[in-house]
Amino acid sequence: MSLTELGWNEQLENDFPDGVGLVPGRVTVERRGAYAVATAEGDAWAELAGKLRYETMYRGQLPAVGDWVALQLRQEGKATIRGVLPRRTAIVRKTNLGETEEQVLAANVDTIFLVSSLNRDLNVRRIERYLATAWESGADPAIILNKADLCPVDERAELIAEVEAVAFGVPVHTVSAVTGEGMDELHPYLAPGRTAVMLGSSGVGKSTLVNRLTGTDELATQEIRAGDDRGRHTTSHRELIVLPGGGLVIDTPGLRELQLWESSGGMTEAFSDVEELASTCRFTDCAHETEPGCAVREAIRSGRLPCERLESYRKLQRELARLERRREGKRAQVEYRKKMRTFAKQQRRNPKAKRR
Repeated sequence: MSLTELGWNEQLENDFPDGVGLVPGRVTVERRGAYAVATAEGDAWAELAGKLRYETMYRGQLPAVGDWVALQLRQEGKATIRGVLPRRTAIVRKTNLGETEEQVLAANVDTIFLVSSLNRDLNVRRIERYLATAWESGADPAIILNKADLCPVDERAELIAEVEAVAFGVPVHTVSAVTGEGMDELHPYLAPGRTAVMLGSSGVGKSTLVNRLTGTDELATQEIRAGDDRGRHTTSHRELIVLPGGGLVIDTPGLRELQLWESSGGMTEAFSDVEELASTCRFTDCAHETEPGCAVREAIRSGRLPCERLESYRKLQRELARLERRREGKRAQVEYRKKMRTFAKQQRRNPKAKRR
């Protein structure tokens, strides 16, 4: 497979580091610190060089699926990653509740397919959260309402309208990975060398969509549960797959939760209606509660803005504020530890000062 088919371009060529014996490759799978990497010479399993492992772990920037790396190939299909090229885009979320670390879900993607089921599991508030993260990544979002075959035709219009009401400027595609309905609408996003990622909660049919695009049953899938229309979790790792038409798609495990990480810009895009209204309030620091001249509350009273939309906006803003407070606290702790290490070094170098 050529590098161009994997998405290689002139910018990546310019970013590639100088080094004897180094070759470019793209991460296709990550499993417990081992990486499957596709190169022009074939696939290889790679591990991070010791120095790079220390540096990337310290910065919280380990390679992710979709990353381009500089490899030193060894025998028997093994390699060492000596460098990670700058990311063009990155989908980032906060790790588990209570922690203040970032996790890169996928890198260097052009389109983020936000996948939901067109049934009782459809959650507009979840889509708002996904949109904020997608806009922050630098990639272009598109919404896929999958499992259209399970939704009665007379109920579709109302559900689609609910999604379109929060998806400003974002295309919404109604498809069925089972019957093939609407799948042709996805092909323009998957031109040769372009990369898309499937993002969504468990059981929305991401792997089934990928199977439909590849024309195979390569990825395992399961039927939805009876009673609540929710699918069962199948995919256990992120994987970059080359499609027959030349595009690339990343399949991902279902997300139980998607906590925001540095999504202030994404919030502006995802809630452009709320922020536009807020800019016309009488007071610049309006909290949209009891202040006179509040354009947001007036829009809610007139029915132009759903109350749930404002509550969702506030909830995500509070989440970002809590995260920033935790990050400030962690940065203060890091700076304190640095000062203590510096002080200890000075004491070791000047023992007389220590005795005083």
